[in-house]
Amino acid sequence: MPDRPGGQAPDPPPAPAPEPPLAGTVVVSFEQAVAAPYCTRMLADLGAEVVKVEHPRSGDTTRWFDDAADGMATYFVWLNRNKRSLALDCKKPEARPVLDRLLERADVVVQNLAPGSARRLGLDAATLVERYPSMVAVDISGYGTGGPLDHRRAYDLLVQAESGSCAATGQANAPAKPGIPIADLGTAMQAAAGIMAALLGRARTGTGAALQVSMFDTAADLLGFALLYARYTGAERAPIGMSSPIVAPYNAYPTKDGRTVMLGTTNDAEWQRLARDLIGRPDLADDPSLATTPQRCDQRARLDEVIAAWTAALDLAEICARADAAGIGNAEFHRVTEVVDHPQLTARDRWRQVGSPVGPLASLLPPVITPAWSTPLEAVPGLGEHTTAILTDLGFTPEAQAALRRAGAVRTAVRPTDSQGET
Repeated sequence: MPDRPGGQAPDPPPAPAPEPPLAGTVVVSFEQAVAAPYCTRMLADLGAEVVKVEHPRSGDTTRWFDDAADGMATYFVWLNRNKRSLALDCKKPEARPVLDRLLERADVVVQNLAPGSARRLGLDAATLVERYPSMVAVDISGYGTGGPLDHRRAYDLLVQAESGSCAATGQANAPAKPGIPIADLGTAMQAAAGIMAALLGRARTGTGAALQVSMFDTAADLLGFALLYARYTGAERAPIGMSSPIVAPYNAYPTKDGRTVMLGTTNDAEWQRLARDLIGRPDLADDPSLATTPQRCDQRARLDEVIAAWTAALDLAEICARADAAGIGNAEFHRVTEVVDHPQLTARDRWRQVGSPVGPLASLLPPVITPAWSTPLEAVPGLGEHTTAILTDLGFTPEAQAALRRAGAVRTAVRPTDSQGET
């Protein structure tokens, strides 16, 4: 390339982005629904090569939940970028050589199959680590091993109901499931953290680990202070909708322009600022019956009435500006449709596009932000989209692959709009 006019050398090419930390790590996942797929998506976002093993006919159940993302299911798009899909019927004896070669390459195996299925297939964590001592293998289940419920199928709502999460949400006489599937997602995060810890340990010792993570244990742990309060008092704090049973004032309030503002205090100093500096009520700040958090909780209705009268006389923007100036936590209540174009997302360029069998689709960047590595944003796969490539990588000849297809053990690329029952 010629020099620039004046003898200036051209700018050097940009340095390649650093590889993500899990680059070169092979993850094989026998996964369905949310808990295991979100776990492996976290690993894929950190650079791992994730092979998603799906049943050749039905695939992951979330593929068929809706078709709102230009023909693909929003659940599936959310959970499955950066993965390769292998359509393999693990119950077919012809599939065993494929499984064996696949597992020989794997650094990590994740499974959340129905209770007992993984053990019958030799895919449970204990069996795998006994066979491959350097492997990190994870069983994700509803209720763990042992206990009276370990045989049950488990979905997020069922586990949240069983674990007390729904009773701690909503209203006292109207329990509710949180809109975010916290049993699934919490379990996924626990599993991902365990995997990365085990990989770190393997780097030191050369030895893998068999891990078990259950949705019930995770939900019970996330219940946290509410569970401890019940253990030590024999009672439970009733849920109170948008407020908190622990602190007050802390609630949603109407505004003059028809919006809803959230205002919250978590300690005595914040209460003093809210009463004196924000709503101009030094008489409340000086009231000895409101001096402590438990006292303010006892008089929650009185405080909410006073604050609601104050917010109802002002527009949302003015309330938030005054609350910011007073050092009081505040937020605007948003519908989900309003968050799509939320300025905190758009100003920071959080939306990206990823490929898919139906074309580019919207996807949020992972929450972890760092200049230390690049973040892969590869396509959401079609069912069996990578079957041929993976079999070729594993050393299966075209003739062997054809035999596997004839036996119904594998399936190659399938359009996302195909029905579950087609072959």
